[in-house]
Amino acid sequence: MPDYLIDPMPPQLSAALVAKLQRVETATVGHSRHWGFMDRGIQPLLRGKRIAGAAVTLAIPGQDSTLLHHALGLLRPGDILVVDRLGDDKHACWGGGVTIAAKAAGAIGGIVDGPCTDLAEIEDSDFPMWCRGMTPITTRLYNLGGTMNRPISCGNVPVSAGDVILADESGVLVLPVAEAEAIADAAIARQERGERNQERVKAGEKLGDISGATKMVLEAMKAGT
Repeated sequence: MPDYLIDPMPPQLSAALVAKLQRVETATVGHSRHWGFMDRGIQPLLRGKRIAGAAVTLAIPGQDSTLLHHALGLLRPGDILVVDRLGDDKHACWGGGVTIAAKAAGAIGGIVDGPCTDLAEIEDSDFPMWCRGMTPITTRLYNLGGTMNRPISCGNVPVSAGDVILADESGVLVLPVAEAEAIADAAIARQERGERNQERVKAGEKLGDISGATKMVLEAMKAGT
C-alpha cells in the first residue's frame, strides 16, 4: 500500500504581517542574513511578482503527483504550496491544470524544487510560480505516497509547514514566523535609507562618500605608503 503522511494545515499569517512582508525585497534581507534562501536555480516564471504567506509543504516522488492533486483540495486563500520533488529533476508535477486549481482555491503562489510545464497557461493565469525551469515530461497518478505538512527540503533549505515564505524576482526566502516581523522591520528601514541615498546620488553626491567606501579605500592606501 502507498504510504501517505498528512499533518493538519498550518496556521496562516496575520494580514498585518503579510502586508508588511510584501513591502520587503528578498535582496534587502540578503544584505544582512545569509541563510534561509533557496538555491538560486529556483527562479520565478513571472516577472514583477512578490508573494508572502505561510508554507504548505508537500513531498512527492518523481513520476507521481497523486498527493499534489489531493492537496489542491485542501488549500486555503493566502497559502503558498512548497513542493519537494525528492531529487527528481525530470518530471513536471505542476502545469496548467494544477495552476488553475491552486488559484481557484485561493493559493497565492507555488514553489517547486523541480521543473514545471505549460508556461503559457501559468502566464495566462497570472499565477506566481518559482521552479527549476521547464520540461515537457509530466507526472501521472501512480499513487506512490508522499507527505503533506511535514518538514521538507526545497532549494536546499529546510521548510516546515507554517514557515514564512517571501518570494520575488530575486529568489525565495524561508523565515521562522517568530523572526519574520523583526526582519521585515529592519529590511523596510534599510530600503528607506537606500531610497534616501539614491536621491543624494542623483543630486550629485558620490556613492562611495555616502557609504564610507571611499574613506576606507583612501585610509588603506595611506596606511600602505
